[in-house]
Amino acid sequence: MAETKKILYVQTSGTDTPERLYSPLILAQTAKAMGQDATIYFLGLGLKNLVRGEAEKVKIGEFPTLLEVLKQTVAQGVPIMACQQSMQLFGGAIKQEDLLEGAVIAGAATLNDLALEADAILTF
Repeated sequence: MAETKKILYVQTSGTDTPERLYSPLILAQTAKAMGQDATIYFLGLGLKNLVRGEAEKVKIGEFPTLLEVLKQTVAQGVPIMACQQSMQLFGGAIKQEDLLEGAVIAGAATLNDLALEADAILTF
């Protein structure tokens, strides 16, 4: 049996570059289907993708809305993490109750730990 690898996807892109929003979700779903551990960490402008009412506004081509893909990703057991410091960066305008169901608030130390433990890190 192959060794399970850990892949960390870091999403920093906002809705101004919607093409970059789907990639970590699709890749994380694929990694999970391959039996690998995948985690997606949203920070900076990427955090805004997890705010209720935002992800359903994003739709490109034949793909479902970003919200639908996020829900699929969570349903497959991929952890979705929201950067606590990024929440503060936006002047406290983003609170836990504003985030989509399934998003877990995590601090900078968590991101550093995930990066140190990961076999691969991809940023978007």
